Amino acid sequence: MSSMQLFLFLIIPTAILGMFAQAKVQGAYKKWSRVGSRSRITGREAAAYVMQKAGVTDVEITSTRGHLTDHYDPTHKRLVLSEENYRGSSLAALGVAAHEAGHAIQHATGYSMLKFRMSLVPITMFASKLLPFVIIGGFFFGMLGLIKLGVLVYLVLTVFQLVTLPVEFDASRRAKVELVATGILQNDEMVGVNKTLDAAALTYVAAFVSSLANLLYLFALSRD
Repeated sequence: MSSMQLFLFLIIPTAILGMFAQAKVQGAYKKWSRVGSRSRITGREAAAYVMQKAGVTDVEITSTRGHLTDHYDPTHKRLVLSEENYRGSSLAALGVAAHEAGHAIQHATGYSMLKFRMSLVPITMFASKLLPFVIIGGFFFGMLGLIKLGVLVYLVLTVFQLVTLPVEFDASRRAKVELVATGILQNDEMVGVNKTLDAAALTYVAAFVSSLANLLYLFALSRD
């Protein structure tokens, strides 16, 4: 199979999957951010309640600018919510906030896959910094050495993305359970949370598939 055929077979479909996943999560978030919860609890309050129920009381909750910039920082024990989710009380906002609280609970309970992912962060960051050089050198100048380096870079990225999957899926599972268990949401309101978090999960699957496809593509080129 030629390099062009490999590109069309591996890279193009995964790029389409990535665009589809992004469109799906944006669409789901937009739809369910317009539907308010009956409790009118904000995302910040929901995250605090979920963590408090799990016995996590040493995590700071802050807000940040940007759209869907929500994340949990295990290094500083800080749960960061985008302003729309920090102050919002929509089903989407509560779902995202509870998901990030799920990561804080993972950290507090020593969830093994989160610990593994954290251990991979330094080498993954280093690999990410090398990626532009690999792409420019490997694809545009045909430098075989950089293609081989690209295999190593994408191997690291693929392993990181693979480990990310159970971490994200587990955080969403915890969020869905705790939102009902704490009484923040009723069962019939969970459809909005499920749709939002399931769409977000697809983006992580797409990221893994894309990284794996690039790894296989570069590995095939390095063998020529």
